[in-house]
Amino acid sequence: MSQNLDVSPAAIGIDIGKNSFHIVGQNQRGAIVLRQKWSRGQVEARLANLPPCRIGMEACVGAHHLSRTLKALGHDARLMPAKYVRPYSKGQKNDYRDAEAIAEAVQRPTMKFVATKTADQLDLQALHRVRERFVGQRTGIINQIRAFMLERGIAVRQGLRFLRAELPSILATRTDALSPRMLHILEDLSADWRRLDARIEDLSSEIEALARQDKGCERLMTVPGIGPIISSAMVAAIGTGDAFSKGRDFGAWLGPRQSLFAHSVRAGRLGRVGQGRAKALGPLRAQVVDRGCQEAPPPQRAGDCARQQARPHRLGGSSQRARLRVRQDQ
Repeated sequence: MSQNLDVSPAAIGIDIGKNSFHIVGQNQRGAIVLRQKWSRGQVEARLANLPPCRIGMEACVGAHHLSRTLKALGHDARLMPAKYVRPYSKGQKNDYRDAEAIAEAVQRPTMKFVATKTADQLDLQALHRVRERFVGQRTGIINQIRAFMLERGIAVRQGLRFLRAELPSILATRTDALSPRMLHILEDLSADWRRLDARIEDLSSEIEALARQDKGCERLMTVPGIGPIISSAMVAAIGTGDAFSKGRDFGAWLGPRQSLFAHSVRAGRLGRVGQGRAKALGPLRAQVVDRGCQEAPPPQRAGDCARQQARPHRLGGSSQRARLRVRQDQ
């Protein structure tokens, strides 16, 4: 009986590749009992014949699909960020060493895992990625149009809407500053701009329709400043948020800088770590809230006013010296 327990793997680490996967399995004592290289088609068939065990993988392309497949087979599939697996790698780096490090990391009781995304979450995330790419291309075209016009001495007020409103009149009237070749280039860039606007509008409408149908997005949109884009991006990234035990963990996932102050950890502004897209959407929500409301000074309590009136006025060093000189003169 003990020999069977030693032979059967209790934890398996899979180093995911394009066509071949490297597998390392460890028994309950930590000894390596499985060390093989499988093709993509062999992974599901061979793991189906193994007893249920914990299987670790790095959260990368294709990991969520494989995690859902292994969970359907009865295994405990876990995904981990690659930066948390790296400290467990020892020796020279190769695929088997990486799989061994994954098998070591997945057994740690304090390891932070990544929630497996559903197919709907991946579809919604794909829509956001495509829309983000189109927005970046549109920004590049706008900057290029401004640069070409500045080379001819034509400046337009900062802002997308101002350039969109003034560009047709500039192309029609400023033929003295713009050569025929430059006019043709700017017209082509303007056509690309309109095409990207149409694609972004279509994707935004599709994302908004999906957000209206999701209960998690509907709850998030009750928060001031959060609309369909931000709410759907959050749901696509974290789902129902079961991976976080409390709101503080979610705040740490966003990536604020932390500082130790008086034996307590305080969160500061967003740093370089954390989830990139969530950090990019966070300031947008703050801008919407700031534009919709005006800051009002906090109300003072009656006790605070009484203490301020009873407190003597503190004078600086220069005021004290001036008072002494007045007394000496008297």
